[in-house]
Amino acid sequence: MSLKNRKIIVGITGGIAAYKTPNLIRLLKKDEAEVRSIMTSSATKFITALTIETVSQNPVSVEMFPEDRFAGTHHIDMADWPDLFVIAPATANFIAKVASGICDDLLSTVICATRKPILIAPAMNTNMYLNPITQKNIKFLKELGYQFIDPNEGELACNVVGWGRMAEPEEIYSYILKQFQKKKSLSNKKVLVTAGPCREAIDPVRYISNRSSGKMGYALASAAKDAGAEVTLVSGPSSLSDPSGIKVIKVESTDEMYHAVKERFPQSDILIMAAAPADFTPEIVEKRKMKKSDSMVLRLKPTIDILSSLRRQRKNQKIIGFALETDRGPENALAKLKAKALDMIVLNMMEKQTPFDSDLNRVTIIYKNGKTEKTALMPKTKLAEILIEKIATLK
Repeated sequence: MSLKNRKIIVGITGGIAAYKTPNLIRLLKKDEAEVRSIMTSSATKFITALTIETVSQNPVSVEMFPEDRFAGTHHIDMADWPDLFVIAPATANFIAKVASGICDDLLSTVICATRKPILIAPAMNTNMYLNPITQKNIKFLKELGYQFIDPNEGELACNVVGWGRMAEPEEIYSYILKQFQKKKSLSNKKVLVTAGPCREAIDPVRYISNRSSGKMGYALASAAKDAGAEVTLVSGPSSLSDPSGIKVIKVESTDEMYHAVKERFPQSDILIMAAAPADFTPEIVEKRKMKKSDSMVLRLKPTIDILSSLRRQRKNQKIIGFALETDRGPENALAKLKAKALDMIVLNMMEKQTPFDSDLNRVTIIYKNGKTEKTALMPKTKLAEILIEKIATLK
């Protein structure tokens, strides 16, 4: 796959990782892409415009109103020109400006004015990257359709080891190549994804549930869509925003999730059961709020097993399950895979580094032939992309 005649604008903001950007531009130019660059004034403190002009073989734009030439609607022309925008590195400040719609320099103004795809490669100190405000801004932009190539974990310029190291030029280049690939791994496939917890009512105001955030399921739905699939997401109660371009079915109880999945399963090619349905539900649901007393006996009964119930409907669909375990993980996950005739199961072991509602995770992938693969600790968005590519190759 060549980038010949592809038009790419590389935006550079003021971070030490800017020293890597010339290598990214060289890779793009070597693959015959046409590259132009926009630098913020802060970026020029880390690397010169002359360096970028030399490797891109094009003038670099920095000022919104340059004194040496007419500007006019220059920012609109630049917004319309490329096939893709790449911001590398992207600082916390720049990400915050884009999320807030602030246009106080040329790069932020062009980004605000464009309707072209935007790929952002963050780079910053670990505390800045993990700051809840930065994470909120990244999450918000992802929901709007901005693409992120998540930073790596490693040694940073501040001599701290942690998340925030910009992806290497080769990684960003590979990601860019994928954006222009005509054939996607799940083209013409219908994918049904479940996510989040379920709530089993005790009375009108109380319920039994679990701590699932739904983040993994939502990330998988978005990754499947990016891989070309037509995606339906069946979601239990979650605070997450609906993914763009995906049909979302909201449910509360395990029984509601069962009926939503059962109705749509026959028309699906792939089912990814990432939700955490309840295992038990109250035998009796009180019609009025139960009053506080010294003690209460709550009798439970098993809920319907959604995966097991689909066997009679199954034709050639691929079914992927998830298992959350606290001990004997591989044994329990393998037993679940066999009992429910799954094509693949994703084992998630509870650990301090991946608490509920975390944006990070590491898993063990177990296939029906017994083969296993372990992943590194990484953002759930990146993990979802890896899982979708694994699922696309299932036979």
